[in-house]
Amino acid sequence: MNLNADDTQVYGVSSPSSVDQLQMRMSASIDDIANWTSSNRLQLNTDKTEFLCCTAARRQSQLPASPFRECNDRVMPSTVVRDLNIYLDSDVSMRSQVTRTVSHCFGLLRQLRSIRRSLSHSVFQSLIAALVLTKLDFRNATLAVAGIPSFQQDHLQAVMNAVARLVFQCSRHDHITPLLYRLHCFRAPERIAYKLAVLLYQCVHGLAPAYLADALQPIAGLPGRQRLRSSSTSALAVPLTRLSTIGDRAFRVTAARTWNSLPSEVTSSVSANI
Repeated sequence: MNLNADDTQVYGVSSPSSVDQLQMRMSASIDDIANWTSSNRLQLNTDKTEFLCCTAARRQSQLPASPFRECNDRVMPSTVVRDLNIYLDSDVSMRSQVTRTVSHCFGLLRQLRSIRRSLSHSVFQSLIAALVLTKLDFRNATLAVAGIPSFQQDHLQAVMNAVARLVFQCSRHDHITPLLYRLHCFRAPERIAYKLAVLLYQCVHGLAPAYLADALQPIAGLPGRQRLRSSSTSALAVPLTRLSTIGDRAFRVTAARTWNSLPSEVTSSVSANI
């Protein structure tokens, strides 16, 4: 269970055959939360409760369709929920997050286009960075962990292309690479990888929350690896997974592979500003 501001999250893991038992345990947990809030002169708002079951796309048919009991109310399962302003799909595809991000960014670009001639180049570029690029980069490290497919990366890259063409007032037929170079911007996949790499640096150096840092295991700390050449590096152990569709998308797996792929001068740096 997580407590974030005024939001309470109750979650659990089970096999498809044990979903009913998991729902019963979660309902009992919510009953305990409701009793605690009532005893402290608070009220649990059941109208804002959302219920989401996540599994691989090929097992979507095994998800429960029956309502979830919350105190005296019933909540139907959702296919998309918003958690800390990130949209999560039941198939863990991050499709809704990418779609909404792209839609919001293009909406901002349309509004900025109408005032383009009234602003100087530097001021307009600052607005682009503050309004559009911050929205595009918001929590995009989750996209790296989720392993979004290339066509979703193309949607995000379309925003970057539109940004570069609007800033330099170029047509859609102009080559985009020189424009991005002049804008000093990474491409969309590179922006995602960069954000994940920064998060990993914070995890390795104790600057990230413990629930993230504790998921990573340095190779030097593994028993029987002290005499190997890899023990003298800052490489992370990559856990073995059974399914590439789900297991390889776990944070500790994706994070370890991303960290190990970075140059040694980056992973051994004493500062993130290199």
